[in-house]
Amino acid sequence: MSESVETLVKQILAELSDSGSTNQGAANRPVSSDEATAADYPISKKHPDWIKVGQDKKFEDITLENILSGYVKAEDLRIKPEILIKQGEIAKNAGREAIQYNFSRAAELTKVPDARVLEIYNALRPYRSSKQELLDIANELENQYGAVICAGFVREAAENYERRKKLKGDN
Repeated sequence: MSESVETLVKQILAELSDSGSTNQGAANRPVSSDEATAADYPISKKHPDWIKVGQDKKFEDITLENILSGYVKAEDLRIKPEILIKQGEIAKNAGREAIQYNFSRAAELTKVPDARVLEIYNALRPYRSSKQELLDIANELENQYGAVICAGFVREAAENYERRKKLKGDN
């Protein structure tokens, strides 16, 4: 995934350079001093201090030696919502608000346990859940995990499945 993001950001930066370094949508948008911009990309090279690894490690601690020794564990490598938000700010600043939205949605999902994400994924398959079950999942996402964007998608799926007869028992 990071290669495709890197490729996309390089393309965006090239487009900005080709157009005289101004994208009217991005150029006229105020940027707060804390907000990441296209100039902050790639974060791993320009701001490794923004990348949190586990509870008490730094980005520079991710080495083969530290992984083999067990100092850096798999759970240390889980992406943090803060870095996804920063990636989204870079995309927004470059005029790619849809990509920012996707990063925001991904940041929400980092708070949901992996096993639950898989259960929700399976529940969202056609004919697997009733409308009420999907609405309960949406409420769980919103109220328990603060995943407002994802909850909206599940509610939308419930409505569409009802309209298209894709709910449990419709087949």
